[in-house]
Amino acid sequence: MKGTVSICCLLSLLLLQARAEEEEDFTSSLRDRSHIDETLRLAEEEKAGDYAAALQKLRKIYHTSIKPMEQAYKYNELRQHEISAYPGRTLGDSATDGEITSKPMVLFLGPWSVGKSSMINYLLGLQDSPYQLYTGAEPTTSEFTVIMHGEKIRSIEGIVMAADSSRSFSPLEKFGQNFLEKLIGIEMPHKLLERVTFVDTPGIIENRKQQERGYPFNDVCQWFIDRADLIFVVFDPTKLDVGLELEMLFRQLKGRESQIRIILNKADSLATQDLMRVYGALFWSLAPLINVTEPPRVYVSSFWPYDYAPDTSRDLFKREEISLLEDLNQVIENRMENKIAFIRQHGIRVRIHGLLVDRYVQTFKEKMSFFSDAELVFKEIVDDPDKFYIFKSILAKTNVSKFDLPNRDAYRDFFGINPITSFKPLSSQCSYIGGCLLEKIEKAITHELPALLSSINSGKQPGLSSCEATGCGEKPKNRYRKN
Repeated sequence: MKGTVSICCLLSLLLLQARAEEEEDFTSSLRDRSHIDETLRLAEEEKAGDYAAALQKLRKIYHTSIKPMEQAYKYNELRQHEISAYPGRTLGDSATDGEITSKPMVLFLGPWSVGKSSMINYLLGLQDSPYQLYTGAEPTTSEFTVIMHGEKIRSIEGIVMAADSSRSFSPLEKFGQNFLEKLIGIEMPHKLLERVTFVDTPGIIENRKQQERGYPFNDVCQWFIDRADLIFVVFDPTKLDVGLELEMLFRQLKGRESQIRIILNKADSLATQDLMRVYGALFWSLAPLINVTEPPRVYVSSFWPYDYAPDTSRDLFKREEISLLEDLNQVIENRMENKIAFIRQHGIRVRIHGLLVDRYVQTFKEKMSFFSDAELVFKEIVDDPDKFYIFKSILAKTNVSKFDLPNRDAYRDFFGINPITSFKPLSSQCSYIGGCLLEKIEKAITHELPALLSSINSGKQPGLSSCEATGCGEKPKNRYRKN
């Protein structure tokens, strides 16, 4: 009996020793993450005062110079990629400010189970924690998951995110309640999330019909693509084929090539010769989808927390990973410049829209007579704007590029919803206190926003009165002198 007990105790000790050795080997197989903090400079403190001052100035320029014309000519009903959630919001509402003040967004796209969620877990150090994103060999991510900074770790339902006006996700309500049930937010305290927001998306499954998702998947992807500062399109060696859904996704990425980073993940699962063949096959698959003069950069590595497989190009993989992290750090450091450029681009589009609506209004009034049928006259103008030189007159009389002009057909739909008689010409959009809408938006585009950008680049703190006292480039005026 005693011998049996001794054998059992010995076996128990051997099992515990073996388990401890396995845990030690497992711990030692984790990859060193120090280069992530180093490359992204997470230990450095940011100059919050300068950034907040610039953000306050940018918000002021938008509300005083761009938003009035945006509302007067209902720009948000022409463009689906609006900066604000809904037209008609008041200055005190933070829905517009939510997008202006939001952190840079990094969007993860690609086929199912290529390592998108594992990559986020790796960047944030969430592996083996209760808060890591669920991963697996099967399709695991069925929701759009927004990972953002918060004081404590918690999850937020999509319905709550859309209803919270302090966030930038209010426009997502237009995709319906079925989608909001597939939207989830995760807040956690993390140095990287103080500077950037990650969005994990459902993997692309080519044999699934879009209708089976229960919401407009491509439209939702387009919304996030339009707001993303960096887009990671992830592949792995087993999923290189391009189907209809992936082809549609790359069509939506047209014009955003500078923000796309193509990643060949799980590269350490192949021998060097096989990896070269897979790399070439990926280029062959993507070549018809990316119409740019330069070939896209493909980052080859294995983005997960465990060490690279033996006998693989670990030095190459680490250099590729650091190169991708440097791109991410560049987006973080240039976030203020990117916001200013985005607001200025938005202002240019609003100005062009205002000029076009004004030209439509003027042409309509010129062609109308006492005996004219208003509906027939305007139908003729909208159906053939070139006959009345609507767009050509804008190019001839204003500083507008022909490449920035919107689609002519869009105005047929726009005026179908908004009667031409509901708009005033730009010449009458002036007030004694507020000034003229056109002058204010042109001043913002040509003086105020470039001056703010220059102050950011030169390292000066932008004062709120930099353009208000002298008018940006104008001589100081004596307000007490009688003209």
